Amino acid sequence: MNYSILDLLKLIGSLGLFLYGMKIMSEGLQKVAGDRLRNILTVMTKNRVTGMLTGVLITALIQSSSATTVMVVSFVNAGLLSLTQSISVIMGANIGTTVTAWIISIFGFKVNISLFAIPLIGISIPFIFSGNSKRKSWGEFIIGFSFLFMGLDFLKNSVPDIKSNPQILEFLTNYTNMGYGSILLFLLIGTIMTIVVQSSSATMAITLIMCSKGWISFEIAAAMVLGENIGTTITANMAAISANVSAKRAAFAHLMFNVFGVIWMLIVFFPFTRMIAWLVTEYGPGNPNALMNFVNTTDPALVNQLNEGKVIDSALSAVQSQFSNMQVSVSYALSLFHTVFNIINVFIMIWFVNMYVKIVTKIIPQKHSDEEFQLKYISSGMLSTGELSLLQVKKETIVYAERTQRMLNMTQDLLHEKEGSEAFSKLYSRIEKYEKISDRMELEIANYLNHITTNNISYGSENQIRSMFKVVDEIESIGDSCYHMARTMIRKSEVHAAFTPQIMDNIAHMFTLTSSALEHMTHILSKNEMLESDLNKAYNKEDEINNLRNQFRNENIESVKRGEYEYQAGTFYMDIISESEKLGDYIINVLEALKEKRKLYN
Repeated sequence: MNYSILDLLKLIGSLGLFLYGMKIMSEGLQKVAGDRLRNILTVMTKNRVTGMLTGVLITALIQSSSATTVMVVSFVNAGLLSLTQSISVIMGANIGTTVTAWIISIFGFKVNISLFAIPLIGISIPFIFSGNSKRKSWGEFIIGFSFLFMGLDFLKNSVPDIKSNPQILEFLTNYTNMGYGSILLFLLIGTIMTIVVQSSSATMAITLIMCSKGWISFEIAAAMVLGENIGTTITANMAAISANVSAKRAAFAHLMFNVFGVIWMLIVFFPFTRMIAWLVTEYGPGNPNALMNFVNTTDPALVNQLNEGKVIDSALSAVQSQFSNMQVSVSYALSLFHTVFNIINVFIMIWFVNMYVKIVTKIIPQKHSDEEFQLKYISSGMLSTGELSLLQVKKETIVYAERTQRMLNMTQDLLHEKEGSEAFSKLYSRIEKYEKISDRMELEIANYLNHITTNNISYGSENQIRSMFKVVDEIESIGDSCYHMARTMIRKSEVHAAFTPQIMDNIAHMFTLTSSALEHMTHILSKNEMLESDLNKAYNKEDEINNLRNQFRNENIESVKRGEYEYQAGTFYMDIISESEKLGDYIINVLEALKEKRKLYN
């Protein structure tokens, strides 16, 4: 079997298509899914049991645990699922994938969703070229979904063709009689094969072929199935390469879950396989170990004839029928082993979901540069009591304010980055991401406040909620101001307008004042009460910002007249100064809302 450089490039290209599909699909989800899909997923995964059942259902429908786990990783990446929810769904996917093994055993074929990829791209084209942004986002989601499955399909077809040539592995029969050592060896082989073939279903088919031809025993094949359970996790981990830290954690939790399952199974491996053999013998087509015994005691030439399905003398038709029944027995036993193992593993491990979350969070810490949408204090499940819910909103609002503070700091840093550099582009992209997070946070907090109002709450709590709506709205406006300033710097870079050192110093001075005002606002938010002195200090800062804005505006007119810099540079300069002054106004609006809330509460 030849494998050229061109074949290797096809493999790399297939992987690239797969990862690109993952990226486009995830971005499409963030644009179009919104709260509706997130709420549906939240209902479906409201606890670990329903989350697990969701994973079973999805995988049974699409016939690919790899596709399910990849989609779950994309949902986590888009902020539609929490880490805890995703682990439950992935656990369910392990059970759902056993349906594929039964289809292979019974029917000898597998439904291939990649066949629908090209028609789906055809459906997506009108959406892609639509002027409506919502429909365009739907088109991106559909085409990303198609690319994802095309990539998976191309991956299977771009590796060494061991799927169609199982006889290549016939030499492994020399290593099947080493006891427990053989079990570990074939577990490793099953893992490697699944990583290479990129499909546990395809590797399962190879294992069934090897076992049904009598090359390996039922126990050895079961060991390969355990290896396939580990190998299949590589797909989700590959999908998480370009994803955020939560998606990486979800993929790693999948690996941990399957590895821990294999470890406990290895401890009880021989009694467990004997139990499966007994079940198939007593309630199924026959003893799965009979085939290996038959192969070891029969003329190899006859076995080859039986394996190749050649016409045999009528006198041996009974032997041919017996051989066929033994093949069915061993395939049923292998499928039953796969199913029972995964069901037991899930029902053991599902009680340790929170432990998995803690472990992966420790192993994959969040870096300073990693930032994704995830509420910290507000849960999407049952509401707490009215007072406790309001306390949760207050804590989440503080987190929201701190994020806008970081966003303003990044905007200030962007001013001093070299325009056109990689660092400049990365920093702007991060600010852009923060702006989307800011929008999502406002929406989620506002929705939570709406849910609180549906409960029986006091008049005082109602007024507090009204004030909190105002606070989160104004904080979102602060985030918008930061983003608008960053956009102004991008436009300045595109037309190559130049700021003089004096302009740079003036903007830096304004940023220092607005940053100080924002820090003061966040400090007041975190306090249990707002003193009159706190409010007076904030008003003084706002007056200073307004005075500085007026001073810079007058100086700018004179400087442009004197030709110290171009009019266009002065326009960008004033846009940043004016946006900074607006930001100061939003800060005061937040404090005014807090002042009103304090009056109502008192």
